[in-house]
Amino acid sequence: MPVWCCSCSLAGHFRNYSDTETEGEIFNSLVQYFGDNLGQKVKAMPLVEETSLLEDSSVTLPVVVIGNGPSGICLSYMLSGYRPYLSSEAIHPNTILHSKLEEARHLSIVDQDLEYLSEGLEGRSSNPVAVLFDTLLHPDADFGYDYPSVLHWKLEQHHYIPHLVLGKGPPGGAWHNMEGSMLTISFGNWMELPGLKFKDWVSSKRRNLKGDRVMPEEIARYYKHYVKVMGLQKNFRENTYITSVSRLYRDQDDDDGQDRNISTQHLQIEKSKFIKRNWEIRGYQRIADGSHVPFCLFAENVALATGTLDSPAHLEIEGEDFPFVFHSMPEFGAAISKGKLRGRVDPVLIVGSGLTAADAVLCAYNNNIPVIHVFRRRVTDPSLIFKQLPKKLYPEYHKVYHMMCTQSYSVESNLLSDYTSFPEHHVLSFKADMKCILQSLSGLKKIFKLSAAVVLIGSHPNLSFLKEQGCYLGHNSSQPITCKSNPVEIDAYTYECVKEANLFALGPLVGDNFVRFLKGGALGVTRCLATRQKKKHLFVERGGDGIA
Repeated sequence: MPVWCCSCSLAGHFRNYSDTETEGEIFNSLVQYFGDNLGQKVKAMPLVEETSLLEDSSVTLPVVVIGNGPSGICLSYMLSGYRPYLSSEAIHPNTILHSKLEEARHLSIVDQDLEYLSEGLEGRSSNPVAVLFDTLLHPDADFGYDYPSVLHWKLEQHHYIPHLVLGKGPPGGAWHNMEGSMLTISFGNWMELPGLKFKDWVSSKRRNLKGDRVMPEEIARYYKHYVKVMGLQKNFRENTYITSVSRLYRDQDDDDGQDRNISTQHLQIEKSKFIKRNWEIRGYQRIADGSHVPFCLFAENVALATGTLDSPAHLEIEGEDFPFVFHSMPEFGAAISKGKLRGRVDPVLIVGSGLTAADAVLCAYNNNIPVIHVFRRRVTDPSLIFKQLPKKLYPEYHKVYHMMCTQSYSVESNLLSDYTSFPEHHVLSFKADMKCILQSLSGLKKIFKLSAAVVLIGSHPNLSFLKEQGCYLGHNSSQPITCKSNPVEIDAYTYECVKEANLFALGPLVGDNFVRFLKGGALGVTRCLATRQKKKHLFVERGGDGIA
């Protein structure tokens, strides 16, 4: 069985399985990036069979992006040569930032000093570039203003960096799998990507636009349409599943000196083509008949844009695998839509204090299903997400928070008819007779009969294709990567992993769960790669050996 490796993959073309009209475009881009001499080698390269040695291939793609959600889409947009400039008529409400922008108005933001521009800015992301890009795209959004972006975009094709974006489903990632009954947490215009206003797109799709909050399936369709209208399809491959991402060699100054899997001869070949074969990416593509076509790619850089919704977190308690215990909103929503909970007098147990748990509360409440809501925190805990959401913009979530505060369990009141909260409680176990045991901080135990349980306490990314499941990339290398408590540790301005050169991470993996902030990752990565590309070309022009 053939693998799409080397010539077929790096030309952006799955032989026999993909459209052919973009092969020439990708080939021309590779020639432009690597030079005419390398381009001729790419064109002459044969299809590599599965039995062939991997070393037989000699071309390496500059960037492979793993994940085709909004993070991966936005990164592809900028790697394709789209550049943001300060609009001629724009005046940013932050006068200090505006004066900095005026100093280099002739330069795109990608070509400016992001650390200098980010200095002194504050926002709801811990990543300074995310805050910078958000305030340029949505000035003073957190104060309730709807100011237009101060940026305009130009397509500068000479800045194109060849890349592939690999995803399990269509462009949009996890948005295609989200429960359709819930409104999104962000306003529609906060979900949009550069260059295509969400309001303009959605107004052409439906007549009545009630409010600024939209449905997840509309967001998913918008992202899929965005890739098409921006001409990014040639960079995207759907139905791809990654099984391993491994480093082929490390620089001599790396601490451990491991993974030196390529001979000196092959390293010299790589140097002659001005690019390092740093990464081997293996996996398979699922095709129409359900069969799997294995592939192997080589890349100088890999960008992780997988999101963190792959694996729902578990309580790890007795009985959690009973069929009445759900771990996602789609599961719970499907049970309701199929009528499995209709007419039940026993309550649904919802575990968690985040927005997904609040969505589940609203879903049950709106379907007249009584709720027991269990969470470990105090209702006055300042880190609760509800404390960060303006009441006027998110009334439904504040309705849930109000119930959490005012409808808590007491011995006198017992369970209330529609909703009862159990702050500072946890679930000890589930029983086969559909009962659960709760325990308070003081150790007091309570038993309740349920119609179902929904455990919504976060999720983990699936980084099984990396060594140590990717744990070594986190701030705490002994724990799994999570958006909130243990994100990937990155350089604040380049988004390159601190513990792994030429590996980048963006989006929820680095703590940016909101679409409006993950776009900053695309800016940071693009600036880093573009800067290195310039240095590399200058080095070659001055007679270097091809490695900057």
